[in-house]
Amino acid sequence: MTDQSTPYVPVPTRRPRRLRSSPAMRELVSETVLRPADLILPMFIADGIDAPREISSMPGVHQHTLDSLKRAAHEALEAGVRCVDLFGVPRDEDKDAEGTPSCNPDGVLNHALAAMREEFGDDLLIMADTCLDEFTDHGHCGVVRQDRWGRAVVDNDATLELYQQMSVAQADAGAHIISPSGMMDGQILAIREALDAAGHEDVSIMAYSAKYASAFYGPFREAVGSSLEGDRRTYQQDPANVRESLLEAELDVEEGADFIMVKPAMPYLDVLRAVAEASPVPVAAYQVSGEYAMLQAAARNGWLDLEAVMMESLTSIKRAGANQILTYFATDAARVLNNRR
Repeated sequence: MTDQSTPYVPVPTRRPRRLRSSPAMRELVSETVLRPADLILPMFIADGIDAPREISSMPGVHQHTLDSLKRAAHEALEAGVRCVDLFGVPRDEDKDAEGTPSCNPDGVLNHALAAMREEFGDDLLIMADTCLDEFTDHGHCGVVRQDRWGRAVVDNDATLELYQQMSVAQADAGAHIISPSGMMDGQILAIREALDAAGHEDVSIMAYSAKYASAFYGPFREAVGSSLEGDRRTYQQDPANVRESLLEAELDVEEGADFIMVKPAMPYLDVLRAVAEASPVPVAAYQVSGEYAMLQAAARNGWLDLEAVMMESLTSIKRAGANQILTYFATDAARVLNNRR
């Protein structure tokens, strides 16, 4: 019997390589485009210091005074970064069991939010970290109670009441975006209701929907002077799970989240992809302190090219599905992107 099928014709082996032949060609066919406006810069404002203080485990990142915070924010804006995320660092003696300095209009974070909104208006989006861990003397993200067996546990519902007060105080101070990071059940709905009741219907919420109990947060705890002893595994997510993140993200969207987030970023790109494919709202990813510190340490030892790995890591996060990326590299990365134009 004669074979009447079409003869095999080899595909030219150089076809893919022709699209890599020059910078202009590579840019023309690039599937992932990273922009300065995609980046969000986390920043720390500390009480009781008279000069910016570098965080030893995060080279180039500082606990700021109000003046240095404004200068660094201007530098970010000039580079094309359009959003900063503020974390407050109170003095140890001001912390208490319920994190009450978080709601004080004159407290370190709310005072900085007001000053930054006055300085930048709507030109730079001011996001506020809405969590009690920086303000509690035990370092947990909520109110700690003894359960019936004598174990110390975070009281979810009591914490929600404090998050409501904290979010309204931050919105009153001028925050454009509230960013609750404590992983309490029902926190988005509780905060949305409190904001709307206080006349802050236009203030957005970026939910930490998939926040894992990660070992990559170590340098951050130095950055905020954390008082935590132990861990947060009873309320942050298990690194082994993915479906749980999809459920958390779905619940947060139903409760009124305007953005959702995956944290950390690089070790959880599979989670980021899954969340991004399912989400009807923008998805952010947080390249956390440990990720930043690893790249800085390797570069300082001469093992990696810092600019190259910075840009490759951010591109990978964007490629996985992030619409926004919180990163301590934001200003430097934005400058690199501007120079490539």
